[in-house]
Amino acid sequence: MTDSSFVATTDLLGQSIRELETLFAGWGEKPFRARQLMQWVHQRGSVDFASMSSLAASLRARLAEQVRGPLPRVVRDHVAADFTRKWLFDVGAHNAIETVFIPERARGTLCVSTQVGCAVGCGFCSTGAQGFNRNLSTGEIVAQVWLARALLCSSESASPLRLRAASMHHRYPAPALACNAASAAAPASAAAAACTATAPALDRLRSEPPAHPLALEQAPAEEESESGKAISNVVFMGMGEPLQNYEATLGALRILLSDLAYGLSRRRVTVSTSGVVPMIDRLAGDCPVALAVSLHAPHDDLRSRLVPLNQKYPIAQLLAACRRYLRASPRDFITFEYTMIAGVNDSLAQAQALRDLLCSVPSKVNLIPFNPIAGSAFRRSTTQQIRSFAEVLLAAGITATIRKTRGDDIAAACGQLAGSVQDRTSRTVRMHRAAGRSPQAVSTW
Repeated sequence: MTDSSFVATTDLLGQSIRELETLFAGWGEKPFRARQLMQWVHQRGSVDFASMSSLAASLRARLAEQVRGPLPRVVRDHVAADFTRKWLFDVGAHNAIETVFIPERARGTLCVSTQVGCAVGCGFCSTGAQGFNRNLSTGEIVAQVWLARALLCSSESASPLRLRAASMHHRYPAPALACNAASAAAPASAAAAACTATAPALDRLRSEPPAHPLALEQAPAEEESESGKAISNVVFMGMGEPLQNYEATLGALRILLSDLAYGLSRRRVTVSTSGVVPMIDRLAGDCPVALAVSLHAPHDDLRSRLVPLNQKYPIAQLLAACRRYLRASPRDFITFEYTMIAGVNDSLAQAQALRDLLCSVPSKVNLIPFNPIAGSAFRRSTTQQIRSFAEVLLAAGITATIRKTRGDDIAAACGQLAGSVQDRTSRTVRMHRAAGRSPQAVSTW
């Protein structure tokens, strides 16, 4: 690989250790220099080459001259009443993605996006209603983790008490941070380097009483946040279908798991998919992490209406792929996500069908109360109906949790992420025409 080809395609936050070693070898540098750079960028949170004191001055100068990797601009920073935090990141060409941080007593979970929009088009999901523009690069996925950690650990946001006082619609008008711009990167770098444990502060974030005494989503002892890590878990559950952007998702997973970068356990990283069967098999061989499957229905006819991808990969094929995945999975179960929609998929008969369907797959079922989205006729199932649905599963020995809705007052709850998408699929136009409305651009800018 020549210098020019690397510079033309480089995305510093998305470079694996092998790619950096290849670059440095071409410059006549030792491999350990690449490892040092990885640690500076991901562990110390620095994208200011001038501050990387363990690198030779000549190498720092060369990096500043030839390597670029701009970070997305923070357009908006929303803080919910329950301290859930949502960022809108500008990724260029009038497109923006959303990333959500969910603080809990024992862990901090970051929900990242993998695409600008989504081509799957699930009818209950705001992202799907936005259409699709493009895939994110590995660096753009990793940048969400880098930026979130830096912002969470800054002096203005480290304490949940300060989050409460923060503006609900705070704007960052400054230009995008750049890897060779010391003035732009230094504040975030210093904040990330000085990050300390947030667990004592998060202990004050007590959740409301559970909707069901046996179906409470909580962090098992082995999932408790590690000391000093504001972000202990990362879930690929934001905008987009991760397995339809496989190579970039795989690259991001490997960086998150690397001991030279974020050092996350495979059990603490979850990929959520609507059921891209061939890619589930590839993930099992390439980089098995925790797997979550968006199921939402116990029968093919209903699931095909809710999750159009089911027409290509029906439930039987999907469950067979899940059973194969378990051979490599770091967990001994598959998480199945099931959005509870009143009068659509929440009857006791459907609960019994789901019970029978999952009896052959070690499972945990996340029952997710439907979160309202603009233009949808769907309604959330009642609390009692969700409890009754859970009882059917629990009685059969299937672990069932009722997800506590987080961040819905800032549209950060499951299914509500929309960002701003310049749709290339004409999906939004077709939807508006079908509803008898004039097409309009939908945006949270």
